Amino acid sequence: MAPTSTQFSTSSRMGTYDPLHHVSMSNGIFDDHMNTKKSHTITSQPESTKLTNNMEYTSQESLESYRESDKNISDKFQRRLAQNREAARKSRLKKKAYVRELESGRLKLEKLEHEIKRTRQQVTYVDPPNVGHGELHGIATFVGKYDLWVVEQHKKESELMTILQTDVSDDELRIVLDGVIDRYQDLFWMKADAAKVDAFNLLYGSWRSPIERLFEWLGGFRPSEVLYILMPWFEPLTDTQIVNLSKLRHTCRQAEDALTQGIDKLEQTLAQSVAINITESANCNTWMISAMEELQALENFLNQADHLRYRTLQQMSRVLTNRQAAKGLLALDLGCSWRLGFLGGDASCALGLALTSDFCI
Repeated sequence: MAPTSTQFSTSSRMGTYDPLHHVSMSNGIFDDHMNTKKSHTITSQPESTKLTNNMEYTSQESLESYRESDKNISDKFQRRLAQNREAARKSRLKKKAYVRELESGRLKLEKLEHEIKRTRQQVTYVDPPNVGHGELHGIATFVGKYDLWVVEQHKKESELMTILQTDVSDDELRIVLDGVIDRYQDLFWMKADAAKVDAFNLLYGSWRSPIERLFEWLGGFRPSEVLYILMPWFEPLTDTQIVNLSKLRHTCRQAEDALTQGIDKLEQTLAQSVAINITESANCNTWMISAMEELQALENFLNQADHLRYRTLQQMSRVLTNRQAAKGLLALDLGCSWRLGFLGGDASCALGLALTSDFCI
């Protein structure tokens, strides 16, 4: 009976639902699943970290590559910009050089035309059969040429005044400035030609107005006095400029004194020669030769005086800046400013009238 009971007991337990046994088995399965999941999580975590690191490295590498590419583009742009600036600068320099070359060619052409005209008119200055007629014709020719010179000089000064009112470069201003100074040299050349015909007319300025003749010095203005009168128009001046202008004025005064003493001695010698030989008809030929030599010396004095005037204008333009020299030349005006400057009153006021009045030329 015992074995039967045992078998039944076993069979009944196998056939009966055992909660504890089911829970135990469920817990085992759940533990296996958790262990598997945990193992899978632990296993997959290093792979995810590795992938993230790879993405960050790739992103950083791309950013550095983009920055390097952008830097290369910026460097190329800066180089191209610098090349364009350099090309533009060279183009401007070439343009200025071309303008200077054109202006220089124009001035040379004007001088050549002047030389041709002077050569043609030298024939009219020499008229041996009728000396009086030749002298009269020569002076009349000079007066006509001087009137034309005044008109052209007025145009040059108007151009210079217009340029001063604009923002022009020093090189362009220098071209016009040199042109105005060269016009004075043309005037002195005309006077040298006229002096060969009648030096006394130029010496005493018979072709000028009475007021101009009152302050005439060897056929023109005194350079030292012109520098003194124009000083207010040069302001502001540096200490170096003041010293150099003072030295220039002192040099001009010394040269003026030497020329004045020479011309006074020449006039005295000529007067004595006329007084001594006026009653000695036998020595008439000798006296004429001596008088011609003295007239030749008078012509040389006039030419030296004009040369001193021209050199003074050149030195003045070198001591001053281009704009200062331009204002000085505008104020110079051989006719009006000199005439008004000695009538009394403030020199600056007189020169201001000279700059603003058309009739002063």
